[in-house]
Amino acid sequence: MHEPETTYVGKACAYITRGGSELLVFEGPGHDGLQIPKGTIEPGERPRSAVFREVREESGLATLAGVQKVATDVWTRRESPPKAYVRHFYHARVHEPRDEWTHVVRDGGDEHGSEFRFSWVDVEEAHDRGFALDLDDYVGYLGGARPAGATARAAD
Repeated sequence: MHEPETTYVGKACAYITRGGSELLVFEGPGHDGLQIPKGTIEPGERPRSAVFREVREESGLATLAGVQKVATDVWTRRESPPKAYVRHFYHARVHEPRDEWTHVVRDGGDEHGSEFRFSWVDVEEAHDRGFALDLDDYVGYLGGARPAGATARAAD
């Protein structure tokens, strides 16, 4: 019997911090646990460009500073039929005075009309908060240190 081939989907993921100690998160529709702004990379789009687009679409934030690549990995979404995400994680900083807000997606895409309620969590405690889709895998990189045993490509 022939095993179905794995479908790979590119994802751009954004760790957004303010003041060096707080990470932007939201409780996402359809997933248990915290999430970070992220989404599918469109055909022909570079991961870095997708990060800017996804952050703007999901949070309304239009200005990011110091955007740096953190890691790229392949994460198995499901075993059957096989589907994996090629996740590109970036870290950006913002000067955002709001402690929490709700943003409604208005891009006309699949998430049009979805509401995302954003808030901040302490970066040092983020990994213990139970993120959906293992989106906290590289939170430990935000302080500059690589978690023990972690491997990541810095290529874009």
